[in-house]
Amino acid sequence: MKRSNIWFYAGLILVAAIWGTNFALSRFAMDTFDPVLFAFIRFGGAVPFFFVLLWYREGSVGIPLKDALQLAAIGLMGITCLELLVMFSIRYTTLANSSLLNVAPWPIFAALFAPLFTKEKISARIIQGGTISLVGVAFVILGGGEGLDLSPESLKGILMALGASLIGALYNLASMGLMRRYSALRVTTWTLAFGALFMLPMTRGTWGEVEWTAMGAGVWLTIFYNIFLSTVVAFLMWNACMYRVGATRSNFFRYVVPAAAVVAGFILFDESVKVWQIAGAAFMAAGLVWIQRERV
Repeated sequence: MKRSNIWFYAGLILVAAIWGTNFALSRFAMDTFDPVLFAFIRFGGAVPFFFVLLWYREGSVGIPLKDALQLAAIGLMGITCLELLVMFSIRYTTLANSSLLNVAPWPIFAALFAPLFTKEKISARIIQGGTISLVGVAFVILGGGEGLDLSPESLKGILMALGASLIGALYNLASMGLMRRYSALRVTTWTLAFGALFMLPMTRGTWGEVEWTAMGAGVWLTIFYNIFLSTVVAFLMWNACMYRVGATRSNFFRYVVPAAAVVAGFILFDESVKVWQIAGAAFMAAGLVWIQRERV
């Protein structure tokens, strides 16, 4: 491994921790907002900041029509459809099911489909480290005591969670090709813009249900965290680090997300942390260290 890549791996871990913490923080907003409206506020609120930053850094914001159509397709699938699948998978199945199936297969799908989009290869070290981390993420999620529900009633949510994982992996891989021609900032800006645009019609009728003047400080802080840290900072950092490290290796660092969610739940909601979850975190750390030590 190149010594300079350590900082990019550290960036991936930090972003995954931000996203994991966001799962816990978003509980403050779920009693106030319709889930689709809350998702639109997150991405739609971040878009103007991306365009201002893009103009400041690169002096322009435009994109050729051909690439704009490709970015629109990526935004529709990787932002709009992905977010809806994640939200509704939680509605139709248990949180344990949704968390495990949203997170765990994502890096595996990325590794399997990477040769179709990039020149990346699946090495033995990636398979070994990914397997170790996969065991760890299962311990973290299932160790909380909720269990894995495989009942027929839960099948719809299970399929949605798996679909979200597949779409997310393809979204990352499809973005890699565009980032060879444009900066990660430009690709991220337009992807989020199109994703928010397609999401907007789905919020019809939900704006008036929100008691805006009665919202507490916790909800406003959650909105701030979602827009600035979980979207603006996290998406920019993730895409930049992913481009330098590679989509296959990067996506295994998503396994930090459930561990961070458990820690945030312990700190914010006094949720218990089980021995199996601590063991799972150790497995994940070992697998990710094994992956990042490969010479590339």
